[in-house]
Amino acid sequence: MSNSSSITHFLLLPFADTRELQLWHFWLFLGIPLAALLGNDLIITSTACDQHLHTPRYFFLLNLSLLDLDCISTTVPKSMANPLWDTRDISYTGCVAQLFFFHFFISAEYSLLTIMSYDRYVTICKPLHYGSLLGSRACVHMAAAAWGAGFLTALLHTADTFSLPLCGGNAVEQFFCEIPHILKLSCSHSYLREVGLLVLSCLLALGCFVFIVGSYVQIFMAVLMISSEQGRHKAFSTCLPHLAVLSLFVSTGTFVYLKPPSFSSPSLDLVLSVLYSVVPPVVNPLIYSLRNQELKDAVRKLVTGCVSAAIHCLLSSAKGSQCRS
Repeated sequence: MSNSSSITHFLLLPFADTRELQLWHFWLFLGIPLAALLGNDLIITSTACDQHLHTPRYFFLLNLSLLDLDCISTTVPKSMANPLWDTRDISYTGCVAQLFFFHFFISAEYSLLTIMSYDRYVTICKPLHYGSLLGSRACVHMAAAAWGAGFLTALLHTADTFSLPLCGGNAVEQFFCEIPHILKLSCSHSYLREVGLLVLSCLLALGCFVFIVGSYVQIFMAVLMISSEQGRHKAFSTCLPHLAVLSLFVSTGTFVYLKPPSFSSPSLDLVLSVLYSVVPPVVNPLIYSLRNQELKDAVRKLVTGCVSAAIHCLLSSAKGSQCRS
């Protein structure tokens, strides 16, 4: 019987057993973070550089892109390295760090999505008070509260989870270290303390969800009262990207943590975890930019400027070489 003091590493669940499939998995997971890096970096850079996007809406979007990058950087690199080196190992310290940072970023993202629903509510329902309710200082405080709530939640869960004695082996039935799968390795009834903490977190998440639903009920009631079809279309265009991102995040995450035990299997858990931890950082930039002309214009301006600067640099280098020759 092993315990947490004797465990030096954990074994993560592989995506494939054969070497060929492991390499295919590596190349697939190489493309995913690169796509997430490109999309989110474009949003971050465009939002930071374009003065027209220095508004609360895009400030929160910038924070969301940062969290998406951080979240996917926590889980994917290790799941890429393992099949490449034909191993399943992750060190005890690495597992603790991965669990902490994943729950830090995922909790902060949910808090930020709740704040973004409030931003949409004020935009549609209280446009005359937008400047006073969502001033620059208020936005910074709300974003800091989202990051702080994520940090505190992750710290409590990580400390409580790894304080439990582990005697169920070291094989984690997931491709990254996650609380439910670490709890399965516990041999102590004290794991109920962490379950209680998870229940409390779920209740807080439910409170955020009720706030989001209440905000959108009032938003849709206000939109339906707009007489102009163009005005209704603009209002829906403002809300739909956030609603789509929120629906993807909440539906997959809720099913992962609240599904009945009879529906549980390693392969199903693997697919669902990819859906809520890997897919959103990749598709969020597409969802937010698809119907957002301001953001598309800013990205186009940024890309055009970068290409022009690169061409100018190449031409200058070529002229310099000709002068020296």
